[in-house]
Amino acid sequence: MQIMYKGTRGEKSINSSEAIIKGIAEAGGLYIPNEFPKIDIPFSKLINYDYRQLSVYILKKYLTDFTKEEIEYCVNNAYDDKFEKGEIAPLVKVEEEFFLELYHGSTLAFKDMALSILPYLLKTACKKLNIKDEIVILTATSGDTGKAALQGFANVEGTKIIVFFPEKGVSSIQKAQMVTQQGENTHVVGIYGNFDDAQKAVKEIFNDKEFNNLLKDKKYMLSSANSINIGRLIPQVVYYVYSYLSMLKHGEIKEGESINVCVPTGNFGNILAAYYAKKMGLPINKLICASNENNVLCDFFNEGIYNKNREFKVTSSPSMDILVSSNLERLLYHISNGDEDLVSDLMKKLNMEGKYIINESMKEKLKDFYSGFANDKETYKIIENTFKDNGYLMDTHTAVAYKVYKDYKNAMNDNKKTIIVSTASPFKFPRDVCKALGIDNNDLNDFQLLYRLSSFTNINIPNSIRNIENREVIHNNLCKKEEIKSEIEKFLKV
Repeated sequence: MQIMYKGTRGEKSINSSEAIIKGIAEAGGLYIPNEFPKIDIPFSKLINYDYRQLSVYILKKYLTDFTKEEIEYCVNNAYDDKFEKGEIAPLVKVEEEFFLELYHGSTLAFKDMALSILPYLLKTACKKLNIKDEIVILTATSGDTGKAALQGFANVEGTKIIVFFPEKGVSSIQKAQMVTQQGENTHVVGIYGNFDDAQKAVKEIFNDKEFNNLLKDKKYMLSSANSINIGRLIPQVVYYVYSYLSMLKHGEIKEGESINVCVPTGNFGNILAAYYAKKMGLPINKLICASNENNVLCDFFNEGIYNKNREFKVTSSPSMDILVSSNLERLLYHISNGDEDLVSDLMKKLNMEGKYIINESMKEKLKDFYSGFANDKETYKIIENTFKDNGYLMDTHTAVAYKVYKDYKNAMNDNKKTIIVSTASPFKFPRDVCKALGIDNNDLNDFQLLYRLSSFTNINIPNSIRNIENREVIHNNLCKKEEIKSEIEKFLKV
């Protein structure tokens, strides 16, 4: 079966290589597969696949213009010893809950799972299509995507990468990870504004035909490492299938038994990958969408209204401090039966008025989802109680998901086995985690708190951020949101 990709706002279908390279569709929409391939090997046989073998199996179903050998090359280079746990994505049981730990890669966040492989998919796609232009990866980040993309693309021949992040909207550890990034092809810029400001400016640049033509004349081609790129989204499907197989392998569920999945969600890519896994035949009962106080997604699922016209809140879970969830556009396409005109109209309303309302038919198709949110006080309480009761330490984003899951369980009286997606190491957010545990100290900076947290919990600081405060700052660029395009021009010398 040949899987092709088309834009959510209308566009002719293209193959996966072209979709990965373009990143965003020409009409401004996002690429989606024309159909969902099915899992056609029994789960009882798939449990013998390791993470790499399962990745090859899933990716080959979506990237049908890639050969199996090309996908194996990408997978084997991505999922190597850069992951501290040989299992790549371990599933940890805490009492009756299961935490899918996706933060054992080099940047300590779930973004490593897809951004480790995206550079290889992109390089392979360029080779297949005989593209000679230099690929410029342009990315806005709320904290984690930036470092994972920088790490993935640093010194990759034929590419440059430019990352914009909110100067005051990431943790000290996240910022240090980005501004100390080595690689002559890397450029990191803090902006005076929030993530939505950066993301909006980056999207506008992708849709600026005059600017793109200027870059083409200079032998550059823009692409994206955000989850708007289908090459980011598809690899994330793998770990949902893998976690289900892990539960099956350890006798926690029976073959075909349905489970719930709870995901802390900002840009909606991670939980959308779970939705794609469900569409492939993975027995997922409920997709639990967990938000922090920027609860625009929670309101959408509960009321069918998406409204970004609200106060932007800086919370203890900064990677979710987002009011425009880009990947939701893909879900709108799927629940509207592929109505491109409707999706285009909704996106215009979001851009012009800051909100849109979906129709009753679309609302009916949201029943696969449950959504709730947690404030900072509730987030801290979850971290404190879980460590005190079980000795299990989690970060703020995972705590948001755990709190929302507990609310779901109480409200729905649902005792199905549930996977809670653990998206980042607690050591990426030492001040907030220390505050939750009652061991914070305003006289200590975030780097000193790393050692305090390690000593109190008896958990080693991950190697990739040990002594990070002593690394040389390479990128000290700052700009206003209106200056993002000129920053790109300056770095590329166009």
